[in-house]
Amino acid sequence: MSAHTAQMSSRGGRWVLYVALMGGGVSQWPEHDFGPGNVPTPAERSQALSGLGFVFMDGAEWEWTEYLERPDDDSSPVRLLASVRVCSRDGGLS
Repeated sequence: MSAHTAQMSSRGGRWVLYVALMGGGVSQWPEHDFGPGNVPTPAERSQALSGLGFVFMDGAEWEWTEYLERPDDDSSPVRLLASVRVCSRDGGLS
């Protein structure tokens, strides 16, 4: 069973969830766009991941990271990035 990292971030008011697959380009990563609005609930995130063919790894929990849009500028807007470990629903590489 191969583990991957699913991440969710907001850009321009839209929340996007994607699964980082090594060995392929970013354009090939499975993605779900929640659209504008509030932060998607854990249930909405889980449903989106399932729709992409992934499930949470045993014991996995969402972790939130704060980072600056422009790393060298402490007056830059702060962005949030959520991540969680997932695997393919069928145990394959996906």
